Amino acid sequence: MKKNRAFLKWAGGKYPLVDDIKRYLPAGDCLIEPFVGAGSVFLNTDYDAYILADINNDLINLYNIVKTRPDEFIRDARALFTPEFNQSERYYQLREEFNASADVYRRSLLFLYLNRHCYNGLCRYNLSGAFNVPFGRYKKPYFPEDELAWFSEKAQNAQFVCEHYQHTLLKAKKGAVVYCDPPYVPLSATANFTAYHTNNFNLTDQQNLAKLAEKLLAERQVPVLISNHDTALTRDWYSAAALHVVTARRTISSNILQRSKVTELLALYS
Repeated sequence: MKKNRAFLKWAGGKYPLVDDIKRYLPAGDCLIEPFVGAGSVFLNTDYDAYILADINNDLINLYNIVKTRPDEFIRDARALFTPEFNQSERYYQLREEFNASADVYRRSLLFLYLNRHCYNGLCRYNLSGAFNVPFGRYKKPYFPEDELAWFSEKAQNAQFVCEHYQHTLLKAKKGAVVYCDPPYVPLSATANFTAYHTNNFNLTDQQNLAKLAEKLLAERQVPVLISNHDTALTRDWYSAAALHVVTARRTISSNILQRSKVTELLALYS
């Protein structure tokens, strides 16, 4: 079966692991994702309803616009994917405009533009909340028209919310299934990707997430699947779950030769 790609590039996106994740995701009426990211799991599963959350309000605003105004959005976004805009000077002008803008629709257009033109498709903000990823220097950035159209169609059964993961998890009722893709625990001190948004997701959050998963299963019979790096720490945190090891190719290094394979854990509370 053909896999559906997300319209955003996303560090740690789950597209390469979709088949593994689907193998372990239980059946249910509604899939809840507290860390939706680019939405690869949502785009490749078939639940009746979805509650998709993220702490990044630019991301959630973009999704709500693509859901409700797809034709207009695709038309306006396409205008930014021309050689004229694929230049360093224009990129930094538009990045500055994005950081200064309070207009949700314009910010959403620019968020997609930045995502496809910035270095490695990273999403990173400085401490004052300004997007600060440099220009990516791609020959011809891809305009994801088909992916946007499919996302919009699929999104009609989804509710997108910007909130803390704990609030999202507490909405889960019996019949729901939860998939958590938190910012991964670093494999080493140098690979610290926890500053994924201005809100750090720290080791306490990692442990709290595991405890919440145990609680949801025990108190509400809601199964939870969590993905993370396979480390001594994660194995300890998820000791109450069934652990499945999968291999994923790292896609974050700019040098293709350094994109090594890394083992990941899928921890299933069911």
